[in-house]
Amino acid sequence: MKIGITCYPTYGGSGVVATELGLALAALGHQVHFISYAIPHRLNGFYENVFFHEVELSTYPLFEHSLYDLSLTSKMLEVFEFEDLDLMHVHYAIPHAVSAYLAQQVLRKSNKDLKFITTLHGTDITLVGLEPSFMPLVKFSIEESNGVTAVSRFLKEKTLTNYNIEKEIEVIYNFIDIDKYNIEDSEAFRKHIAPNGEKVLLHTSNFRLVKRVADTIRVLEKVKKEVPTKLVLIGDGPDRYECERLARDLDLQKDVIFLGKQDGLVKILNAGDVFLMPSQSESFGLSALEAMSCGVPVVSTSVGGLPELNIHNETGYIAEIGDIDRMAKYAIELLTNEKRYNSFSKNSRDRAVKNFDKNLIVPKYVKYYEEVLNSK
Repeated sequence: MKIGITCYPTYGGSGVVATELGLALAALGHQVHFISYAIPHRLNGFYENVFFHEVELSTYPLFEHSLYDLSLTSKMLEVFEFEDLDLMHVHYAIPHAVSAYLAQQVLRKSNKDLKFITTLHGTDITLVGLEPSFMPLVKFSIEESNGVTAVSRFLKEKTLTNYNIEKEIEVIYNFIDIDKYNIEDSEAFRKHIAPNGEKVLLHTSNFRLVKRVADTIRVLEKVKKEVPTKLVLIGDGPDRYECERLARDLDLQKDVIFLGKQDGLVKILNAGDVFLMPSQSESFGLSALEAMSCGVPVVSTSVGGLPELNIHNETGYIAEIGDIDRMAKYAIELLTNEKRYNSFSKNSRDRAVKNFDKNLIVPKYVKYYEEVLNSK
């Protein structure tokens, strides 16, 4: 197959999954064409069967704001025409699904058929899409998609309920390469961040308010009273300054290590003991899965699709949003009970291997592509 993929090329989960999916499809022999305004950050080298098409943004003085959705539509039309694509797979409903729909309608005028699949990742449904001005457009783009997938059962149900949609939505979970995200020696890096043998808490996100990164610092404050501990924060975003200020206010600036955006996550994850995910909204929790695959138990909130990933009292623990005391209690229990920790660590790795390996999930996408292409 020849597949066009459009995603946001940033560090968010939707772009990561879309890029990894494209690379996995290319490895299976499919031809993959990425269409976006920049190269996805995980597309960091030459890959056979992978091509990138940059969306040129208009700079005409009349337009005060960029017309990205229309520029994207034009690029989709161009790539479909000259690369003879079989279908488009867009990640995130707006504007990508809207642009794909417009391209589809243009092509129908010349009796050409472009089918497109939309994958819903979370905030396009639970946050951005609920804006009154966007809601009708999100509903329309989902209903007009030839196929729709969601990354969790929670997100599927939320979509059907929030938008009053009667449409089949296929649940296909996010995935990882379990050979890449594996348990490996990271003692040298661990000694660098915890030179006195401290335990290490981890968190990865884009530092948006919805991730509640500050909660991880408050958890650290309580855990440190029982266990010498460091907190490693990976990522960057609008909430980082407030987190840095909070660490200073709590006199924890030497115990909270801000690493910024990182690509070499495996070494960092393997240097950690417990992964914290205190989000107030999380449709799946890809960063938690990456930690689990490296044998790191997760302490998370109970929101969204997290309970479908992190099994309470098996791969980690689940607490309510904002319950700092309980999250700290769970972290202390894992850090002080070696037998339980080892059991949870093994369970985390096993769950990743048995349920979320790319070799299990990617064939589900291929099967779904074929179903959509063969449908009327």
